[in-house]
Amino acid sequence: MLKRTTAALHRLPERTRFVVSIALYGLVASLVAVAFQVAISKVYWASFTYPLAVAPRLFPWISLAIITTVSIFSGWLLTRFCPEAAGSGIPQLKLAFWKDFGHTPARVGWVKFVASALSIGGGQSLGREGPSVQLGGNVASTLAGLLGVAKQNKRAAAAAGAAAGLAAAFNAPLAAVAFVLEEILEDLNSRLLGPVLLASVIGALTVHAWLGAQPAFDLPRIDEPTWRAYVLMPFSAGLAALAGVAFQRGALALRARSRTWRRVPAMWRPLLAGWVTWALGMAVYAHTGHLGVFGLGYDDLSVALTAGLLWKLAVALLLAKLLATIACYGLGGSGGVFSPSLFFGGMCGIAVAGFSNQFTALNESDRVLLAVGGMSACLGGVVQAPVTAVLIIFEMTHQFALVPGLMIATLVSQLVARRCNRENFYEAILIQDGHEMAHVVPPRDLRSWQNLPISAIAHFQPVIITSLEEAMLIPVLEKTPYQRFPVASAGTLEGILVRAAFEQAQKEKRGVALLPAVTARPSQTIRECQVLLIESTCGLIVITDTDHGHPLAVVTLHDLLRAQAAISEREG
Repeated sequence: MLKRTTAALHRLPERTRFVVSIALYGLVASLVAVAFQVAISKVYWASFTYPLAVAPRLFPWISLAIITTVSIFSGWLLTRFCPEAAGSGIPQLKLAFWKDFGHTPARVGWVKFVASALSIGGGQSLGREGPSVQLGGNVASTLAGLLGVAKQNKRAAAAAGAAAGLAAAFNAPLAAVAFVLEEILEDLNSRLLGPVLLASVIGALTVHAWLGAQPAFDLPRIDEPTWRAYVLMPFSAGLAALAGVAFQRGALALRARSRTWRRVPAMWRPLLAGWVTWALGMAVYAHTGHLGVFGLGYDDLSVALTAGLLWKLAVALLLAKLLATIACYGLGGSGGVFSPSLFFGGMCGIAVAGFSNQFTALNESDRVLLAVGGMSACLGGVVQAPVTAVLIIFEMTHQFALVPGLMIATLVSQLVARRCNRENFYEAILIQDGHEMAHVVPPRDLRSWQNLPISAIAHFQPVIITSLEEAMLIPVLEKTPYQRFPVASAGTLEGILVRAAFEQAQKEKRGVALLPAVTARPSQTIRECQVLLIESTCGLIVITDTDHGHPLAVVTLHDLLRAQAAISEREG
């Protein structure tokens, strides 16, 4: 079947083949996203809904056993097969898009699907939308490889798959387009707009066909909100943005701290998160009868939007969900932050509306506007993608009367979030993992890129030869695939060793000659260094702290050409 499909595609004209391929990527990615959504629902029903209905007295212990089991299994999957499948998956996909041309290993897909479906459906406080983006990008990238697309040409497939996955997850095609352009491509004028838009439409049609055309949240049909709601909106949006800031800082701090734990291996950390979630969730359930701390929390959020909640209950759900999500993400769980962010923001809006109603009369339209404004503000504050934040709530609710309030909420959230956090949540994750953003996402034009320091494309932690004695040199060469190595003795750069020259010297039983090293300082621009690199006899320059000091990094001609190709592709 695959061979026949590939053969049929290659018989088509190039432009037609590209469009058909994008449609295939969108279809497959959206089908996987729909299957993922159904899997989470089935697991949650078996873990919480059914046990609560048939054995309410045993429910706390059944839920504890389930969340313990799925947390252990998820931790084992992630550590044993694919650690990069932890978290939301969006930072990992963004990294793969820019550094590996959109290519991701196939194992990321199945590990992400199983670990996230079990974790979220089994009660961990995480979201399905981020994993849907990574799953869509991974499946589309894998399919592109099976169809004969070269690794360096998979960016269109990854972007299309990501858009289709998010469109299917949220039933929001316009928001999916905006998010992929804003967050992954970081360019609303990208040449990939067409493929992303086509795949997103296919994702929306697919979820409509399988799950129906209903919005993600049911809202009462609201009239025009009163002026009171617009006056209170900055307070609701500001509180929601601060909740997002608290989540980002808490999750990042716990994530960094947990990596230093030696007594708790990575496999067991999701279990700790599961127990924290269970304790918080059961405490809230015992006092209120609400299960919103577990899983997506969409049931309680829908109740809050349609019928309303007491403001004290909204605050309790907000605090418990916030702590549980910080624990789940910070301790290495597999799931996203979209759903929790919407929950935080919604509860902030409900709390502001309920508290304010004691002093001024608010109608149902005012309450709903404050709640969805909080949702937009918190999501926009976490991901710092304002266009996506407005569109995603509008498409999820299908009510135009909310748009002016959403715009106010998003504006306030951006002011608060960008003042508190320099980077959005996904960029902060990449930086915490040691990825410089200048290395990950290239500038939008060649001139700006050439004015960056050479360190932006350099490979730090190079393999450095410290001795030319065969007993010490041969093991180093056997462990690494590189062809050229800086040679340094006593902290001083001596030259460049070429593998082929060393092997030839071994055959002839003579000493190996080193090539002269071309050096540069970390602050020199790419424009200055590319001439040195092209003219060097070995196609490599060494970044040093002084003219001939200790090597800090290396840059090869391949690094230069790959980065320049990414810039050219982005400009095109």
